[in-house]
Amino acid sequence: MQLTDFRTLGRSGLVVSPLALGTMTFGTPRWGSSDEESAAIFRGYVEAGGNFIDTANVYAQGRSEELVGQYTASSSLRDQLVLATKSGFHSGQPGNPHGGGNGRKSIHQALEASLRRLQTDYVDLYWLHVWDMVTPVEEVLQTLGDLVRAGKIRYFAFSDIPAWYATKAATLAAAHHVPGPIALQLEYSLVERNIEHEHVPAARECGLGITPWSPLAAGFLAGKYQRPTGPEAKAQGEGRLAGPNPFQDSKFTERNWQILAVLQAVAAELNRPPAQVALAWALAQPGITSLILGASQLAQLRTNLAALDLHLTPAHLQRLHEASAPAPAFPYAIFTPAVNKGVFGGASVQGWR
Repeated sequence: MQLTDFRTLGRSGLVVSPLALGTMTFGTPRWGSSDEESAAIFRGYVEAGGNFIDTANVYAQGRSEELVGQYTASSSLRDQLVLATKSGFHSGQPGNPHGGGNGRKSIHQALEASLRRLQTDYVDLYWLHVWDMVTPVEEVLQTLGDLVRAGKIRYFAFSDIPAWYATKAATLAAAHHVPGPIALQLEYSLVERNIEHEHVPAARECGLGITPWSPLAAGFLAGKYQRPTGPEAKAQGEGRLAGPNPFQDSKFTERNWQILAVLQAVAAELNRPPAQVALAWALAQPGITSLILGASQLAQLRTNLAALDLHLTPAHLQRLHEASAPAPAFPYAIFTPAVNKGVFGGASVQGWR
């Protein structure tokens, strides 16, 4: 596989690369990249053939969008690139509820500001960054559909949202023949597979592509960190998880260290970095369209892009699958071949696929 092995995002005509360039690192202090390094990462990605750039209005307080806009304009590649940005998290004056959320007023304000920073009059893909828990799906559909018809956005999609909400939006859009979501952006990796319960089946049923964020679990699956040796010890390493971060210490669990050990064993057998194996595993999973890769250095990006030419054997995939299987949860343990036979009087019945 190569970056130019394009695919459509969900049941749409939007053509994207199998790996997207995530730009949360652009302009971000401590674990991010400088303007010069960000420019090199952007050039390295597009020169390798990539076309899918993902940012958000809150990344580095808008600086990420500004840099993406500068690099896109200077490269003269606007028509070739798929620019994606997001709104939802608060980015306005403290105390002003319209500085965030998915209401019509908030979306319009956020989009206009993003367009200015990106130096463009439209974005190819507009994500709701997060479910705000209050705005009716009907309002969201009408607002984003109007923006499609106005030419301000070409497509829209949902990030970090309940499966039922995305399913309702897709169903209403299909029933009323209006623009609907084309994709879901959710955390997914060997150590975070819970979307397999509801989101992946919903996405496949509704024709939504899935673009996982943090497929390396914020660098944990790259093997950047060493397991603590005592009950009071902290995991050691350099990277995002070594300081203040949204995950805190949630990645440093006994289960995750065990998954990492299996990953490192498979990587050693293949003579490949663990990060490449983790990305190759994610790319091989059903429903996954394009992984969102973040990088703070050009060398890191190049290493991760090399995952595209790694083919995991069925045996390797099975080992990784078994080591990282999510904990059983109700009611999914009921949906088994044995129960299928019980439902149909001892006969095994397979549905249409």
